[in-house]
Amino acid sequence: MKAVLTPVLVLGLVGSLAAQDSTAKPAAPPPAAPSTVNIEAVLARSVVDRTPQDTGSAFPDSVGTVVLWMRVTGGNGQTLHNVWFHGGDQVGDVPLTIGGSPWRTWSRKTIPADAKGAWHVEIRDEAGTVIKRIDFTVGQ
Repeated sequence: MKAVLTPVLVLGLVGSLAAQDSTAKPAAPPPAAPSTVNIEAVLARSVVDRTPQDTGSAFPDSVGTVVLWMRVTGGNGQTLHNVWFHGGDQVGDVPLTIGGSPWRTWSRKTIPADAKGAWHVEIRDEAGTVIKRIDFTVGQ
């Protein structure tokens, strides 16, 4: 038996290869949409009926705990992080899921007696971007 070979032209592939430009750069990703999250935040000694009590930015030695209270609009379903710092050292990271808009939530940080000085807390989005920073002092 004799085999018959039939030449096959692949025009589509040849045309496709010819159309590609090896110097073309990939398209840049679209810019990120601006954040629609709005945060009102204060530091307080406590929260009563979802309302911050004894707010401030300087706390005496006997404070014990500091509360970061937030009212968030536009962040429904997102997780925000309250990242606590004493000086330059991160000492806490509290994830808080936003369940609606507006949404009130808070986190607490126990301040050790020997942890006087400069503190700050950052409110970060899921990507780690700092949305808001609040500085405060303890014992000064």
